[in-house]
Amino acid sequence: MSTKTKWLNKVKWDENGLVPVIAQEAVSGAVLMFAWMNRDALEQTVAGGEAVYWSRSRKKLWHKGEESGHIQKVLEIRLDCDEDVVLLQIEQVGGIACHTGRHSCFFQKFDGADWTATDPVLKDPASIYTHE
Repeated sequence: MSTKTKWLNKVKWDENGLVPVIAQEAVSGAVLMFAWMNRDALEQTVAGGEAVYWSRSRKKLWHKGEESGHIQKVLEIRLDCDEDVVLLQIEQVGGIACHTGRHSCFFQKFDGADWTATDPVLKDPASIYTHE
């Protein structure tokens, strides 16, 4: 391993070679989404300045916004105290982080008895994604 990627060894990857990642909007502080990264995804995120995740369902790297155009410009990357969670401070291009067309993936609030969608759909997902 080159010294250029030695910093990746500090991250405590799980048994599948993944680390959980929180994407937080830098301006508002809002948590927009949660995803996973492998070493390649984190390395590509650092190299390109845009969030690249590992899709567990598709089993491939996923450049956030590759289909929708709603990329995440990475402004800062932090590692938690246990070195097993990554926090991305991002600028969400287009204002939509969720595949449902909402600003945040955390749009459902527990009201004491059930989950209620509290955030509006900003753009119809059918018009964002040509295939899913």
